[in-house]
Amino acid sequence: MTPDEVELHAAMQSERRHLVSLAYHVLGELPDAEEAVQDTYMCWYRLSVESQASVAEPRAWLTRTLGRMCLYVLTSADRPIDASFSTWPEEGAAVAVPNEATPAERITMILHDGFGMDLDEIAEIIGRTPEACRRLARTARRRTAEDRTERLARAQRNDHVRALISVARRRDIAGLSALLDPCVRFRAAGSGSDHDYRLPIIGARRVARHLVRPLRTYPDTTILEQETPDGLGFSLWEDGCIVGVANIELAGGIARDIRLSTVPRRLTLWS
Repeated sequence: MTPDEVELHAAMQSERRHLVSLAYHVLGELPDAEEAVQDTYMCWYRLSVESQASVAEPRAWLTRTLGRMCLYVLTSADRPIDASFSTWPEEGAAVAVPNEATPAERITMILHDGFGMDLDEIAEIIGRTPEACRRLARTARRRTAEDRTERLARAQRNDHVRALISVARRRDIAGLSALLDPCVRFRAAGSGSDHDYRLPIIGARRVARHLVRPLRTYPDTTILEQETPDGLGFSLWEDGCIVGVANIELAGGIARDIRLSTVPRRLTLWS
């Protein structure tokens, strides 16, 4: 290699940290990021010496090529991409992108908001116009805001459910009543189908007594947090076996509907 070629090789390799950081932010997995970077370097070293020497900005060339590699990975992947990551390595700002974002939206938002790239540069990477990239970034930001709002609502809901579980564990009927809607409905499905609910129990005090009674009657019964299709609920356990799973519907921070399933075949999903 000539001195110029050695210098160019060193310059290209010095960009590896930047490239891995970019790919990691976009793809969310370090092995995928490293593979994309490796493929990018392979594209570079396949160029003739003359073609390499004609590249005015090697960093920009590597970034464009890597961006296209990442876009290909995203469009061909059948796995979800995690919406939030830490900043790694020490380059680029952490950008949370919702899972619903398209590959083009994801790359546009991360490169623009996280790495400060111009829309003209991004347009060249993803094959869109700068105006189209601006729209993609705007849509991704809106989805991010909606996702953040949904996450906050879910977190607040989980806090309310955990408070209800905590009070129930203390067998505190008065405290539990305060966390229930005055007209709360409690329904239970037993040995029949999932939708074969018995007549409901209505009223905060009555439902609170009904929930606390088995915990007082059977001291070994435990109530635990339980993820359900409707969000966080609770499960009842006796002698190491699950005997019930409850779905909870909240409104204004208080429970207004509780559905307890004790259907054996359904409980096998959680046992």
